[in-house]
Amino acid sequence: WALTEYLVHRFIFHFKPRTERQEKLLFMFHENHHVQPQLKTRLVMPPAASMPMAIIFFVLFYLVFAVILGIPEWIAPTFAGFVAGYLFYDMTHYATHHFPMHRGVWKYLKRYHMQHHYKTPDQRFGVSSPLWDVVFGTKPA
Repeated sequence: WALTEYLVHRFIFHFKPRTERQEKLLFMFHENHHVQPQLKTRLVMPPAASMPMAIIFFVLFYLVFAVILGIPEWIAPTFAGFVAGYLFYDMTHYATHHFPMHRGVWKYLKRYHMQHHYKTPDQRFGVSSPLWDVVFGTKPA
């Protein structure tokens, strides 16, 4: 999940729109969150968007594990882990915006994400993990 989180946040949510329609869609899906980062109703993906995405990912998992690799028994556990990662990300993201985090990894993740919002919006795309920011060079020195 962490790689998907990074790729979606960096390349879809921070896509540079080329048309007015793209700009409106981007604002609806993510930019409004940057304009009002403390708005509680804009922190999680609405079911109208998350359910179709879940179906797309399930079909992708089916194609990879059942059709390409021939191991259909891996679909359910892998997809369950993916969904668990998504839920961890969603709860972490909500918490970084609305809960006081005073120690350890939680304080680090909150600070890291707030710096994405207020200091470097074109860097620090990992919310639940900065790992892929390190790998892809989007974590500031």
